[in-house]
Amino acid sequence: MLGEAKRIYLATRKKHDQLFNTYFMRPLAGGVVALLARTSITPNQVTLLNLAIFVVAAALLIGLPTTAGGLVAIGVLELSYLFDCADGMLARHKQLASKEGHLFDFFTDELKAVLLSGALAVRFYRGGGLGLDGGLWAAGDPRFLLAGVVGVGVIASAISLTNFVRRPEISGKETSVSAYYETVSDERPRSPVARAAALVTTFLRFLNHYPSHIWAFALAGRLDVFFWIYVLINGLYLGRGWLGLLLRFGRS
Repeated sequence: MLGEAKRIYLATRKKHDQLFNTYFMRPLAGGVVALLARTSITPNQVTLLNLAIFVVAAALLIGLPTTAGGLVAIGVLELSYLFDCADGMLARHKQLASKEGHLFDFFTDELKAVLLSGALAVRFYRGGGLGLDGGLWAAGDPRFLLAGVVGVGVIASAISLTNFVRRPEISGKETSVSAYYETVSDERPRSPVARAAALVTTFLRFLNHYPSHIWAFALAGRLDVFFWIYVLINGLYLGRGWLGLLLRFGRS
């Protein structure tokens, strides 16, 4: 069983992935795929399952606004992410990968990102937490609800931006079955400035990939810090993206 899981992991892992995925989550997902491959369960059904588990995690974030409750909720969230990794690996293992399945998986990821930001804001409204000004905001402070509205708007707008700039009409590249970042050429930056910029971009992508580190914030009892970082990172991405769009479409 372990040998089969290892073979599946090596054959279906992504070319460019987060370290958390490469060394922890995808090896575990290889075991899940080894089990699922013996059944008639489809990759799309696994995608639906991971979305359903994520909804449970979001409900727990709201319903259990304590440090222990946060750990339980994030544990369920990471279980959801395990199946999120498994669906694509199962598709590649069974040679069922398709553009439709890839788009469906990305669509559910979008839903989860919006749901997470909204659930966290309601959680802090119920239990209190660190505010944007660095002070502790009490439970019932309406600023958390306002932050939730802004956060959901920023996340949703960032997702819409990503969908827009990835369209073949805009990017000039046809989307393949594989994820976009796996199909682009792996060009290494040459100048020191370009290398530094690449390192910053890699770090920001790590911060935005919440399954890689949200568990650490939960262990520290500081999911409120994660919330502000997550919204800020997406806000920076949104601002950079709009700057590019203004330069491209705003010219006379």
